[in-house]
Amino acid sequence: EKIMPYSQSKATRKYEAKIGMISKSYKLKKEIVEQFADACKNAGVSQSAQLTKMMQDFIEETNK
Repeated sequence: EKIMPYSQSKATRKYEAKIGMISKSYKLKKEIVEQFADACKNAGVSQSAQLTKMMQDFIEETNK
């Protein structure tokens, strides 16, 4: 049986909500975003993983 794309999207959103994932939107300068994407690609890391690491590092540093 073929699953309709909408059903898969709905299941994905349900799973993400269950594990506590959210989507955020920020307005950033295009040049910075492109450079960041290139840097992540060159380093072999995902943009979301790198953003998460930078956020965690910042939180730890400011909570000292």
